[in-house]
Amino acid sequence: MMAIHSLPTQRQAEPYQLITRLPPPHLRPYVLGWAGFRTRAGEPAHPSRMLPLNAATLIIDFTGMSPIVTGPRATATFSAHTPWRHGVAVGLTPAGMPALTGAPLREVAGTSVRLEDLLGTRAEELTGRLLAPESWADRFRLLEERLTAWLRPGTGADDLIMRAWWRLQEPAGPPTIASLAGELGVSRRYVELRFRRSVGLSPKTVARIARFQRTVDTWRRPSATLDEALACGYADQPHLNRETRAMAQLTPKQLFAFVQYTDQLTG
Repeated sequence: MMAIHSLPTQRQAEPYQLITRLPPPHLRPYVLGWAGFRTRAGEPAHPSRMLPLNAATLIIDFTGMSPIVTGPRATATFSAHTPWRHGVAVGLTPAGMPALTGAPLREVAGTSVRLEDLLGTRAEELTGRLLAPESWADRFRLLEERLTAWLRPGTGADDLIMRAWWRLQEPAGPPTIASLAGELGVSRRYVELRFRRSVGLSPKTVARIARFQRTVDTWRRPSATLDEALACGYADQPHLNRETRAMAQLTPKQLFAFVQYTDQLTG
């Protein structure tokens, strides 16, 4: 599942364009996926709604904004002006963030930092190289090549917490954090402390965000219906309503409409 980082706060004249791809198997412990995005030429700038995420996102925009990394966050946040118009985004797992940058995920939780502060001159190199290709397929191949070369597996990763984090992403994940701790053979307190130290969020919050992002991912399909979200782990419709309002500050119907109003990029 490729999580959606952000959406416009206002319906635009033409759909937001997006193309997503999963990384090859050898990168999947570290990279959730990559996406190409573009706002139609001539669209006015609107504020952006950054959706809840339990991972980091590397964003490289081709229109002049410095590349950044945004961290995990439990609720939607808003930018005064939409800074991202045309570029690529890469989702990094709690193992991928330290493997690529040397910094634990918790250091960017709830904030954004310049990619240059984490990667040094490699940030400018990556931006320049991604500008050159004419197709998204070529850009994604370049990302695969560069990340394969730069990632340092095992750097700062907590194997137990990564096992726990991946379990919480599953549709049929553990029903409680206590049961997750039991699977791992440790105490609930141990899991909670290690999540805070590695991810910067509690395991319960990580599970809520994972359920929310499964919902958004389900709604991305052109044939999706609003009611399909109930299968993502909600007890009933009121539960879905409460969680969507708390995490996105939208009703399910409003969020569904924004997610559906996208075009598939090609190339």
